[in-house]
Amino acid sequence: MTRPATWGRALAYGLPGLPLAALLLPLYVYLPSFYAEDMGLGLAAVGTVLLAARLWDMGTDPVVGYFSDHIRTRFGRRRLLMAAGAPVLLVSTWALFVPPEGAGPLYLLVTSMGAYLGLTLVLLPFSAWGAELSNDYDGRTSLAAGREGFTLAGTLIGVGVPAALGLTGGDALELIALGLLIVLPACLFVTFLSVPEPPAHRQTLPPLSQGVRVLARNRPFVKLLVAYVLNGCANGLPATLFLLYVKHVLQVPDMSGLLLLIYFGCGAASVPLWVWVSKRTGKKPAWIGSMIWAAVIFAFVPLLGPGDVGWYIAIIVATGIGLGADLALPASMQADVIDLDRVETGTERAGLYFSLWGMATKLALALAVGIAFPLLDLAGFAPEAEANGPQALTALALLYAFGPSLLKLAAVAVVWTYPIDAAAQAEIRARLTDGEAARHA
Repeated sequence: MTRPATWGRALAYGLPGLPLAALLLPLYVYLPSFYAEDMGLGLAAVGTVLLAARLWDMGTDPVVGYFSDHIRTRFGRRRLLMAAGAPVLLVSTWALFVPPEGAGPLYLLVTSMGAYLGLTLVLLPFSAWGAELSNDYDGRTSLAAGREGFTLAGTLIGVGVPAALGLTGGDALELIALGLLIVLPACLFVTFLSVPEPPAHRQTLPPLSQGVRVLARNRPFVKLLVAYVLNGCANGLPATLFLLYVKHVLQVPDMSGLLLLIYFGCGAASVPLWVWVSKRTGKKPAWIGSMIWAAVIFAFVPLLGPGDVGWYIAIIVATGIGLGADLALPASMQADVIDLDRVETGTERAGLYFSLWGMATKLALALAVGIAFPLLDLAGFAPEAEANGPQALTALALLYAFGPSLLKLAAVAVVWTYPIDAAAQAEIRARLTDGEAARHA
């Protein structure tokens, strides 16, 4: 039976995405520079520590995903883990964003590991829950768009409020941590009351190791996963280097908040556009088109220099429009891949799938900071310096622009043969319906 997704349900489901996104941008964009510059740990140390923390974070995903699929309670599977993870996330984030004076690499490692664990406990079941709310091909895009619309709104708040108040560095991070303490519990409460969690089918799930082996044979999923890692790293590189690029290349550090608002504002505005495009062309063609568009536009960034703000705004407006596709379409495609797994295994394992999806996201971000910061350090780039030499600035510009463009084109090459479109998904749904009817006969 097809479960349509209304926009009302999509919005109620997506609400927690707002406070989570207000956390994510500072966590991945502001935090590395804060510890490297303001806390004095240096680029190489921060890059190494955060790479280690994110590798730990990746290891927790399949465990959380496994339990998310196996838990059976009256409160639900997904909601229970989200409720358990929220306090871990809130406490660890406060410690990470408001460090004591003299906090060193070990403090950064422990608190970031705690924050990443709490984030996994909330985000992973949240994503799996969305995949189960509808089995309609386009309805899933609406659910993903609703969630990512709140995500972009939260990102704008996380950037815009500190900028409007003139807060930077540790003051901005403290404000965001305080806001998370208040807003996240309220949003989770509303979503838990407003959105039903579909009942779990009684089933015997395979052990984790066996389940991963079966999952690895799902070729559409593997293609999607590899493309997502490449595209995620393409997005992670400029996110990690943004503050450094604006400060040292464009030389307009006071405009960083406004520039981020423009970029993510264009992304938020473009989400309905990409939902509309995907309904007419299919999800894969729409996503491929957006990645090619962004790769071509971003390749012009190394031509910019001090004061070229107008040209840079034109570039971030154009690439921001492509961001909406990155947010809405891959997650919707992932839900279609999970249906194929159900046909082939007879089990529901959305938690396991989204655990690997989360691992892909974290791997991409880990590679971005773990590679970019040490390379900049080798090139002689000093983030605390008033001026860097031509070699260091060239390394920054190339990493910021050409790296993402090449990675996006590689993602296009991988996903080009991804086979699931609307017709294929309809066939998969028909097979699922026939299988369920046979089991109940």
